[in-house]
Amino acid sequence: MMTFTPLSIDSGLLLNVGAIQIWGWREDSLTLPRGATAYGMVTTGQARISDPEAGSFELSAGMFFVAPGGGVIAGGRGLAITLPGYRGLRQIGGPLESVGRLRYIDGCSDTLLVCPPRLGDPCLNHLHIPSHTDQTPHTHPSVRIGVILRGTGECRTPGGVYPLQPGMGWYIPTGCLHSFFTRDEALDVIAWHPDSDFGPRDDDHPMINRTLLPSG
Repeated sequence: MMTFTPLSIDSGLLLNVGAIQIWGWREDSLTLPRGATAYGMVTTGQARISDPEAGSFELSAGMFFVAPGGGVIAGGRGLAITLPGYRGLRQIGGPLESVGRLRYIDGCSDTLLVCPPRLGDPCLNHLHIPSHTDQTPHTHPSVRIGVILRGTGECRTPGGVYPLQPGMGWYIPTGCLHSFFTRDEALDVIAWHPDSDFGPRDDDHPMINRTLLPSG
């Protein structure tokens, strides 16, 4: 799997990527593994996440969640990524805005939906690719996993061209050269990163940086 891998979102385990697991659900329920943090994305319909520590929450298409202690997701359709041995911050968010809030390459934009709680931790992004974009081929230093939420386009790699449709999952391995291409329609992608080069540290975060101690 050294190239872009499209994933049909069916019920159950879709792919193992080392310790990372990619799951799907379709109307039925998916039990999220304990001892792992789950990052979930609802692609269609209405879903409900039942968290053993925090209760139940309703989710609509375009919403996302972080569940650090297992639980059950049911209804609608979507994709979940689980990372064992890591406890993320519980979150519910979305639906996605129309474009991202940060500039990205080739006129694209990005919103950091789930920030890394500490420098190096995983993050979740909304990548907006406008219509008539021919992105510069590029790579990433770690895997990328996610779903196509809105629009159509292509992922182009040296090994082939892959059509992109709403509701499909995808996996890009470390170092895979790829680019996104759109025609008359924009493309909205939710992308999970297992690591980051950005985030707070014990000696560098807003609370400590904005705490002023008297001199002397």
